[in-house]
Amino acid sequence: MKPLTPNDFGTPLTVETCPRIKIDDLLKQCREAFKESMITSQLKMMGVDIELIATETKFNGMRFWFKCPQCERRVGVLFKHPITESIGCRICLHLHYRKQRYKGMAELG
Repeated sequence: MKPLTPNDFGTPLTVETCPRIKIDDLLKQCREAFKESMITSQLKMMGVDIELIATETKFNGMRFWFKCPQCERRVGVLFKHPITESIGCRICLHLHYRKQRYKGMAELG
């Protein structure tokens, strides 16, 4: 931008010549920084370090997962075993849904 002289009225300022800050761009930067800090940090859950994993979706989004501390699979839900107090996915802890336990049997009540 050239400097103005006392007798120069110059060209009027326009929106196109001014630098701008858009709220959408700022929010996008904040979201990305937050996601990066979430991925690099580890969660402390019930006394066990739980790592987060991120995968990309088809439409350039991000999906977050827990990394199972026992088998290192990516899972959406972790469980605490009621007897052994260990934390893991339902496969590692040998947990079943109620319907799976009685598969093929007639349920009463």
